[in-house]
Amino acid sequence: MPAVPSNVKAKDAIKAFEKFGFQVNRKKGSHIILVKPDYEFVLSVPSHAGKDLKKGTLRSLIRDAGITVQEFIDAL
Repeated sequence: MPAVPSNVKAKDAIKAFEKFGFQVNRKKGSHIILVKPDYEFVLSVPSHAGKDLKKGTLRSLIRDAGITVQEFIDAL
């Protein structure tokens, strides 16, 4: 299993998740909410200016999206 990248910005992660059918639904505070039609999970991506996503948070988002780390890396 490849390692989760450690230097991913929220906007880059959102673009990658959009390639898998997720769409930006709304913004609540400093979090971007992504939804996918007929999918049980909602992704809440923290968007803090100038900061990378933490590895554990990113891994959790990837798992909730139903994709592998390698698929995510390829979509970046």
